[in-house]
Amino acid sequence: MDSSTSGNTGSNSKMASSSFNGQAIADGKSEFRKKKPKPDNRDESELLTVPDGWKEPAFSKEDNPRGLLEESSFATLFPKYREAYLKECWPLVQKALNEHHISATLDLIEGSMTVCTTKKTFDPYIIIRARDLIKLLARSVSFEQAVRILQDDVACDIIKIGSLVRNKERFVKRRQRLIGPKGSTLKALELLTNCYIMVQGNTVSVIGPFSGLKEVRKVVLDTMKNIHPIYNIKTLMIKRELAKDSELRSQSWERFLPQFKHKNVNKRKEPKKKTVKKEYTPFPPPQPESQIDKELASGEYFLKASQKKRQKMEAIKAKQAEALSKRQEERNKAFIPPKEKPVVKPKEASTENKIDVAAIKEKVKKAKNKKLGALSAEEVKLKLEADEKKKKKKK
Repeated sequence: MDSSTSGNTGSNSKMASSSFNGQAIADGKSEFRKKKPKPDNRDESELLTVPDGWKEPAFSKEDNPRGLLEESSFATLFPKYREAYLKECWPLVQKALNEHHISATLDLIEGSMTVCTTKKTFDPYIIIRARDLIKLLARSVSFEQAVRILQDDVACDIIKIGSLVRNKERFVKRRQRLIGPKGSTLKALELLTNCYIMVQGNTVSVIGPFSGLKEVRKVVLDTMKNIHPIYNIKTLMIKRELAKDSELRSQSWERFLPQFKHKNVNKRKEPKKKTVKKEYTPFPPPQPESQIDKELASGEYFLKASQKKRQKMEAIKAKQAEALSKRQEERNKAFIPPKEKPVVKPKEASTENKIDVAAIKEKVKKAKNKKLGALSAEEVKLKLEADEKKKKKKK
């Protein structure tokens, strides 16, 4: 009896506690519903846009005072030609990473760079930024530009372009098109996207804000797909001007952006000799006639050997006679005179257009009397003498 009563009392107490807990939860839910904040009567565009000049607060030691639980490390290889530069600037790399409590090692024998966290490291994401730093240094980016990756508002992107074009010559031409004459295209992209771009080998390294990285990646991939970068630069310039207008922020910009058409349409190369396919028939082609069948049809099969020989000789002689006649015709062509052109009789001079000889003689006489052009040597001497006499008289 005691055990059963104790069991009943235990169950009763559990029931009471559960009911009490359920009631408490229900009360809590009702309070939470009452305390729910009312939605603000604001436009969606205002809520989605980031205010000008707003910056995310920096991650400090107060946000993570206990540090990290385990050590994280990243390593990357670098080419032989970067060894001298990395050896020179490595103290600066260590100094920049020590500020964030990251240790860095350079192994010249193996040809690798390694970064790892320490006990003092408090920022969990700084190791990813340190990894990006050594990646950029390996891809021929200078230390002055690569160290910017340690800032919060700066990101990087390494675009692999080596496998996008199969033909080596075509790849080199398109990569040069991305750089432009004296690096002008690359400079224009840098100004429009606020990014630093480095084209080296089979990769393009980009450092800058996230929005700029997205635009640069699109331009680089389009260039390797044979779309000239000038088209994308034009659209970026238009977008830059449209972004200044606060009214157009929430509107679609498609009507302002240019729509470029592909002019060079690749036509499929057609073969020189076209083979016309015959209509399909389930029946096999007729069997070709044998030599015996042909002789039976013409009646040669029943002739004697001497008669067959005579027919062959006659056929040969007929062919020879035909060839001889053709050759003779070709020889005779040289003796055939060409067709002469018909003689055109000269037309009689019309009485209207007769030349007046007397009038021409008079014109010639008048022209002789007139003194045209430069004076002769004798005339020049006489003129000089006359001028000297005039001068003497005046004196």
